[in-house]
Amino acid sequence: IIHMAMAPGTSLAESIRLGKRVTAQLLQDPYVRSVSQEAGRAKNGEDIDGPQSSEFHVELKPLKGQDPDVVESEIRARLMQFPGAAFSIESPLGERMEETLSGAGAQFVVDIFGNNLDALDEKAAEVRQVLEKIRGAVDVNLTAQPGLQEMSVRLRPDRLLQYGFRPIDVLDAIRTAYQGAVVSQIYQGNRIFNVAVMLDQPDRQNPETVGSLQLRNATGMLVPLREVADIHLSRGRYEVMHEGAQRLQQVTCNVAGRDTASFAAEAKRRIAAQITFSPGMFPVYAGAAQAETQARNDLLVHSLLAGAGIVLLLAVLFGSSRSVLLILANLPFALVGGVLAVFATGGLLSVGSLVGFVTLFGITLRNSIMLISHYRHLVNEENMTWGPEAAMRGASERLLPILMTALVTALGLLPLAIGANAAGREIEGPMAIVILGGLVTSTVLNLLVLPTLALRFGRFNNAEK
Repeated sequence: IIHMAMAPGTSLAESIRLGKRVTAQLLQDPYVRSVSQEAGRAKNGEDIDGPQSSEFHVELKPLKGQDPDVVESEIRARLMQFPGAAFSIESPLGERMEETLSGAGAQFVVDIFGNNLDALDEKAAEVRQVLEKIRGAVDVNLTAQPGLQEMSVRLRPDRLLQYGFRPIDVLDAIRTAYQGAVVSQIYQGNRIFNVAVMLDQPDRQNPETVGSLQLRNATGMLVPLREVADIHLSRGRYEVMHEGAQRLQQVTCNVAGRDTASFAAEAKRRIAAQITFSPGMFPVYAGAAQAETQARNDLLVHSLLAGAGIVLLLAVLFGSSRSVLLILANLPFALVGGVLAVFATGGLLSVGSLVGFVTLFGITLRNSIMLISHYRHLVNEENMTWGPEAAMRGASERLLPILMTALVTALGLLPLAIGANAAGREIEGPMAIVILGGLVTSTVLNLLVLPTLALRFGRFNNAEK
């Protein structure tokens, strides 16, 4: 989905006219199958945007090995040819998730709260300039665009008194002329129709005729509106956003080419260093980037708590600090492979990657426990003397179980890793890549390095502590 926002006050015809040009440009892309524009607003529709905003639903051809990020960059480059509009690109699922998280269809959102609307617009413009200079920022936009043209009619009390008008009578006349007023009803059988009066459509669409509106006072004298009021064009707003009974202005952007967590951290740091907010005005950060950071912190905290519990259980089971340390020694082996896999696929650390590391550590610990417990069995149950012979025998007897565990897991995750860039695999794809990379190094080192460490530092008799 491509969102297009034009200047406030843009008519529906202008939006459709530009939309046809955008559609023609997008259809020239070899990866685009079809484009449809959704403009305007239904009477009972859920979208509250005016005619200055519209959406393009773009259907892509099946991607055969092409990176979706590359295709998105090509589409974004084509949209840059239309400087009169602001564009943002989102997937349907991603847009719904981001709207649920922050109320805006963007990955990173800065909500600026305050009372003065002009000051909010000024600070929002400064925040926008800061975000545009950060690497990875794309589709930087203001949600509530200022600058809507409106006709301002300001009554002059002295002239109203001179001509014998009451302010309420003048305002009612203006409302009736341009909005209409019900003056009667028509009955047809059991159906009732209201009769409303207003100016002719050509007169209502011409702002220059506002001052010529004829007003009648109590004595029957006709006076044009321009004689009792100051009329001029001014700049207004299409919408004033509120949250928690406070006014706000919203700056949104998406992130491309880097992980959202590092982008959010850099954006917060730059905004705090370069922008000073006046008393009563403050920023609040939201969006998918903020939610991902929170999810990442929660995952790390819960993983550390679970890890501490696992270490305590291992200590109780083995009753030996040496054995526990040997089991945990395999974790760095897995970490090396997982980190190398992340760097080989772009170097982006996401929540899916963190889930992969947690899962990988569990599989790795299982293999280590299987090897160390077998060493204990050989020494304590079969009365072998701990030495090179026992180390070689334990490793050889646990070779097939460890290889089978790694192989079955790898074969199950291989399809997910191959299609990691496919839509809907934002979590499963990075997770599978991390697990596969870590399994390779942990399995090899578990069978080669861990027996050597066990031979050097291990003591597997019942009296060992």
